[in-house]
Amino acid sequence: MADASTAITDFIEVYPDALSREQCAAVVERFTRSGADGPGLVGGGHRPDLKDSRDITLTGKQEWRDVEGLLNAAVFKGLMAYLRRYPYTLIAPLMLEVAGDDGGRHRLTADRLQAMDDAALAGVVQTVLRPGSINLQRYTGGRGGYPYWHCELFPRDAGGETLHRHLLWTIYLNDGFDEGETEFLYQQRKIAPKAGSLLIAPAAFTHTHRGNRPQGGDKFIATSWVLFQRAQALFGGGQGASG
Repeated sequence: MADASTAITDFIEVYPDALSREQCAAVVERFTRSGADGPGLVGGGHRPDLKDSRDITLTGKQEWRDVEGLLNAAVFKGLMAYLRRYPYTLIAPLMLEVAGDDGGRHRLTADRLQAMDDAALAGVVQTVLRPGSINLQRYTGGRGGYPYWHCELFPRDAGGETLHRHLLWTIYLNDGFDEGETEFLYQQRKIAPKAGSLLIAPAAFTHTHRGNRPQGGDKFIATSWVLFQRAQALFGGGQGASG
């Protein structure tokens, strides 16, 4: 029998209480009374046969800056836990170096990452990764959903911005309805929405997923990605990539 260090995992993590129920309810209320929502889009535009939702993109909107900050802070806390469990999420894509107690530079290994305190690890994480644009989404009960099996990598733009996506995340803002799970195809796993829970999973095709239709009530979520820093930040002038 495999020990804990070699046990099979699906790399899907759920962190309960990333936000309180009160915080979630306040975001849902603001969404509902804002009147700022529009049709949810996919890579090809407005395709309600693929995704039927009402969305608000928070990035760049001053009136939502506080909510964006609240969500990013909750996700960062979950991301730190995720990286401590799966350190190669951070260190496999890049050959990172960090300062050692001896004043020298050392290759960042899984053991070194596990031994870092939160402040030191946060500095490395912020060097390598960045938050994506956050969407608030409302799926109407009995109608809305994202039934198309999809992953989060998409060669949409010349700059490859959507190919920088490394992890996906969702914070469920409410519950009290039936179904509406986030369903992962290959892992054969359904994540039931629970207000305040944070879901983190890889963004690539291995974690192809869909959003099932809620029944008996509307489903509200906040969702985005954790992206790699752009190449200019990581490698420009020799700065950044060494941690």
